[in-house]
Amino acid sequence: QVQLVESGGGSVQAGGSLRLSCAASGSTYSTYSMGWFRQAPGKEREGVAAILRAGSTNYADSVKGRFTISEDNSKGTSYLQMNSLKPEDTAMYYCAAQYLSGPWYEPPRWGYWGQGTQVTVSS
Repeated sequence: QVQLVESGGGSVQAGGSLRLSCAASGSTYSTYSMGWFRQAPGKEREGVAAILRAGSTNYADSVKGRFTISEDNSKGTSYLQMNSLKPEDTAMYYCAAQYLSGPWYEPPRWGYWGQGTQVTVSS
């Protein structure tokens, strides 16, 4: 099966930037959509961004214009570039793969998950 490992999280002040990486391994990686989700303490996991098989991208309204999802097929890695960070972006960020069907932003519709990387934005 596919294994996902996130990196790039850390602490940053409001207005700063971070770039998260998701390294994927597995022979079928190229057939999977990739997504980023986040979960803050006391909150449900929510979809942040996704890049689907056809190359289309989707973003949560809260991050549009600030976050960009991309991938490097030669490295088997997806990225989430986060700019103009806000304190409300503070959360554990998870990489996901294998979008199944329906709304992309619903966690149960994804088959594989990484362990997460913490992002903390201070004001």
